[in-house]
Amino acid sequence: MLPTIATGNVGSALAGEFANSLRFDDGSNDYLNRTQSTSPTSADIGTISIWFKRSDLGTTHRLIHAYSDSTNFCQILIASDGKMTIKQKVSDVNVINLITNQVFRDPSAWYHIVVAVDTTQGTSSNRVKLYVNGSQVTSFSTETYDSQNNDFSLFNKANLQIGWDNTNSKFSGYMSEVVYVDGQQLTPTSFGEFDEDTGIWKPIDVSGLTFGTNGFYLDFENSGSLGNDKSGNGNNFTVNNLTSDDQVIDTPTNNFATLNPLDNYWSNGTLSNGNLTFLSDTSNVTYIPSTIGVNSGKWYWEVEFDAKSGGSDSPVIGITSTQPTAGNQQLGYFPNDWGYSGYSPSFYINNNTETSYGSSYTTNDIIGVAFDLDNNKLYFSKNGTWQNSGDPTSGATGTGALSITDPSSTPLGFYFPAICYYNVSNTGTFNANFGSSAFSYTVPSGYYALNTKNLAEFG
Repeated sequence: MLPTIATGNVGSALAGEFANSLRFDDGSNDYLNRTQSTSPTSADIGTISIWFKRSDLGTTHRLIHAYSDSTNFCQILIASDGKMTIKQKVSDVNVINLITNQVFRDPSAWYHIVVAVDTTQGTSSNRVKLYVNGSQVTSFSTETYDSQNNDFSLFNKANLQIGWDNTNSKFSGYMSEVVYVDGQQLTPTSFGEFDEDTGIWKPIDVSGLTFGTNGFYLDFENSGSLGNDKSGNGNNFTVNNLTSDDQVIDTPTNNFATLNPLDNYWSNGTLSNGNLTFLSDTSNVTYIPSTIGVNSGKWYWEVEFDAKSGGSDSPVIGITSTQPTAGNQQLGYFPNDWGYSGYSPSFYINNNTETSYGSSYTTNDIIGVAFDLDNNKLYFSKNGTWQNSGDPTSGATGTGALSITDPSSTPLGFYFPAICYYNVSNTGTFNANFGSSAFSYTVPSGYYALNTKNLAEFG
């Protein structure tokens, strides 16, 4: 478990920044679709640009898919092994099949892909070009191109879907700014640029592009019309099983923490809802941490204890600085980890010792966590009331706080938000919020949500 650095309200973005993304959950059959013209500006030339962050790993995810039937289609996907695939079938024969050697397995990272097509090119490898974060991909485990001048059917099939392919291969994660330019084979510099200070690939304003007949520009900023096309073409998408709750501010220009599926080995829980919902299993009590760890600053997050399968209330919510090594090491097992338990009578756990603390909590209660790493103090609230008469704004005084070890003296050197269910006879379900959606309660003055903008300024 290593620190990964990849609040507030929905609003308009500055040029080159994204205000929103759309959160897809494969268990909810979330997708967008439209019927596009079968007479585009060009069936041979065009460019697709997609920014995305994955959630569920180990399954196949369709990013975009166009088809006439199950044997005639074109799609861009991430296979279960994490490799990007661009595939086109004609009469069930793979006429295009590009499979990267590169894998896309980082659930904390936003990726940008550009697929630039011109099938009129004489050199086969120039007919379909894939770029990732501004750089062209040239290493493929499979590399098959169609014949010159043949149509690229993503551009001219009537049925176009984002996030699904009519089977069980749905997308799970976040998408932000999906663009199709009909009739031009563009380079990534039409959509992004390298930051001159950090070298990180970042978006630029694309509103001035010429989009062509079938082209579209989805920015997901209109909560009442999530499939709204901003290109001016009116190529709007139908929204399926997505609501305004799925419009979030976790974007490539402000990346928020989620729970970490790569650090779910011992807990063996199930993640969903953009890696913000956690369902424990019945064989381990070990915790799952977040994707972002911090060693300075003041931070706030919330967790709703959503449900339990039976038995007593055994949720534990808190922070960790230690990598667990066995399935029986609950949150608070180690000397520098702290967890607030909902069990009655309530307690906190530290160094595998239970100490009376606060009020018990149960399903539908929301626990707020404020950790002040400028003064090494930790506070918990229940439904907006700070436990132990705590005052997160009391600074070094630490009124009602738990005193925690300075992160520099912990095994990892960082603290990570974490969750576990301390009961192997039943399961517990939790919904975490690191600030990509509005918090339920007022954030204490001077505390911040866990995202990259706040880390840069306040961490």
